[in-house]
Amino acid sequence: MKRMSEEINKDIQENTAETEEPAAGAAENEAEDLQDAASGSPESGEADVAEEEGTGTSDEEAEAGSEPAKAGEESWAEKRAAKKKQKADKKQDALKEKIDELEDRVKRQMAEFENFRKRTDKEKTAMFETGAKSVIEKILPVVDNFERGLATVSEEDKGTPFAEGMEMIYKQLMTELEKMEVKPIPALGEEFDPNFHNAVMQVESDEYGSGVIAQELQKGYTYRDSVVRHSMVAVVQ
Repeated sequence: MKRMSEEINKDIQENTAETEEPAAGAAENEAEDLQDAASGSPESGEADVAEEEGTGTSDEEAEAGSEPAKAGEESWAEKRAAKKKQKADKKQDALKEKIDELEDRVKRQMAEFENFRKRTDKEKTAMFETGAKSVIEKILPVVDNFERGLATVSEEDKGTPFAEGMEMIYKQLMTELEKMEVKPIPALGEEFDPNFHNAVMQVESDEYGSGVIAQELQKGYTYRDSVVRHSMVAVVQ
C-alpha cells in the first residue's frame, strides 16, 4: 500500500510539472509581447510612418495625374458644346431665312389678292352699269311715247280721268328712274357740248346766240354721270 501511494504521488507530481511548463512558457511569451508593445519598437513605428508617407505620396500623385485628365475632359466638353451651339445657330439662321421667305410670299399673295379683289369689284360694277344701261335704254322709248302722248292731250281732255291717270303713271316712272340715278340732260338754252349733245341740224334764232341749243328734238339721259343717250338738238349757227 505504501508503495502504491508513492507511485501515485510520483505520477501526480510528473503531471503537475508537465502542466506548469507550458503555462510558464506561455506566460513568458505574453510578458515579452507586453514589453515590446510598451517600449514601442522604432522599427515598427518607422515602418508605419513610412507606410503612411508612402500612402500620402501615392494619393498626391493620383490627384496630380487626375488634374490633366479633368482639364482634358473640360476642353473636350467645351469643344462639343461650341460645336452644338454652332450647329444650333446655323439651324436657327436657316429657319429665320425660311420664315422671312414665307412672310414675303404671303405678303405678295395678299397684295395680289387685294388687287384681284379690287379688279373684280371694278369689273362687277362695270358689268352692273352695263346691264343697267341696257335696261334703261329699252325703257327710254317708253318714256318718249308717254311724253308724246301727253303732249297731244288737248286742254279740254286734261281734266279727264284718262289723262290724269296717264300723267300719274308718267310721274311715277320718272320718279323711279330718278331713284336709279337716271336724269335728263339739260339742253334747251344750254351751250352745245358734244359730250352730252348730238347736233342734228343748225337753225337761225333771234332768241339765242350762236352755238346755243335752240331746240330739243329728243331728250338725252345720264346714268350715274355716264351718258345713256345723247340729246338730239338743233343748234343756232
